[in-house]
Amino acid sequence: MKSCPACSQEVPEEARFCLHCGQTLAIPDPEPSPEPIPQPEITRAQLWETFIGPNKSLQFTMKEGWAWRPAFEYYKEKFSQIETPDGPRFVLSWNWPAALFDSFLWFLYRKMYLFALLYAVLPAVAIFLTGDMSVGLVSRMLAGGSANYLYYWHVRDKIQRVMSLPAMEDQARTQFIREEGGVQLYVLWLGVALHLLMIGLLISAIQQGPPDLPVPTEEGGPPRQKFL
Repeated sequence: MKSCPACSQEVPEEARFCLHCGQTLAIPDPEPSPEPIPQPEITRAQLWETFIGPNKSLQFTMKEGWAWRPAFEYYKEKFSQIETPDGPRFVLSWNWPAALFDSFLWFLYRKMYLFALLYAVLPAVAIFLTGDMSVGLVSRMLAGGSANYLYYWHVRDKIQRVMSLPAMEDQARTQFIREEGGVQLYVLWLGVALHLLMIGLLISAIQQGPPDLPVPTEEGGPPRQKFL
């Protein structure tokens, strides 16, 4: 309640006129609402670092040799060679994990599912059709030489799609980018299991020895078995 300046009668706070004498009452100015605190704008480099993730990896450079450092530092250097003022360009660079290990595991580790499927199926089909085991070596060389370039476009397309989504707060958008990117750690254990299986099959094949092949005899006679 407040008092009327003319008749000193109490009137409600929100009253514009005195209910007793009709005196016009002053209305207090509403309290100003606090100004929103400006949020720092997320830079492009921060978005890419968020997508790639905080994980570290063993990396090799001619200047520093082998080093254990964040993967973003490695890809930041590789991506800077791809990006030019005229737009992205193809640059042949070497990715050791994609070449040394099974290529489809590296693509699966980086959540590039389509390329993981292609590198898991196409080399196996080519070896089955041609019988040439060197196809696997060629596919690994192709993966090692193109993995950084393919990963650049994967990161770029994913971030552009997330940033184009409407009605999303910056914090939720950043969290979405983090979930879309990063790595799948279970692939490391999957790779260990597959390589142990391959070693076991190889040891078993060595222990059994080569298969017994029939040895042809004189014309018209039955083939004889040759035992080694």
